[in-house]
Amino acid sequence: MSDQNQQPVFQIQRVYLKDMSLEQPNSPAIFLEQEAPSIEVAVDVGAEALAETIYESTVTITVTAKIKDKVAFLVEGKQAGIFEAANIPPEQLDPLLGIGCPNIIYPYLRANIADMITRAGFPPVHLAEINFEAFYQQRLQALAEQQQQQLPQGSGLVMPDGTAARQ
Repeated sequence: MSDQNQQPVFQIQRVYLKDMSLEQPNSPAIFLEQEAPSIEVAVDVGAEALAETIYESTVTITVTAKIKDKVAFLVEGKQAGIFEAANIPPEQLDPLLGIGCPNIIYPYLRANIADMITRAGFPPVHLAEINFEAFYQQRLQALAEQQQQQLPQGSGLVMPDGTAARQ
């Protein structure tokens, strides 16, 4: 029986906290501040093949809280999942790993980050939902623009002396 006759398979094998770090460079003095901190959030998504049909997808969130110009805390968490994806058409696999898997992993990471911030002595930061489809499309667009900038200008022909041919 060939792979073409088999049904697509997508299964969660495991979801786990891959990395978590907390920094409080200005504690305990920062706890005496009355002002509410400003919060910055950075997001990154990654995926890699572990075996023929087994993939690891990761979501990394960095939360930085500042009061005036001082860092109150910086929390970085990386949540990962191992997924089985078999008999998935190649054009659907990348969006599955870049959108579907992060949507599964993110709620776990959100809870872990809120818990870490609370355990550090600060009010919890409840991260907003993330539209991973929009995030994925932005990354594709940025990658396409980067590749456009790397293309040589002109006809692509090179003269014997190594200079680009003019059109």
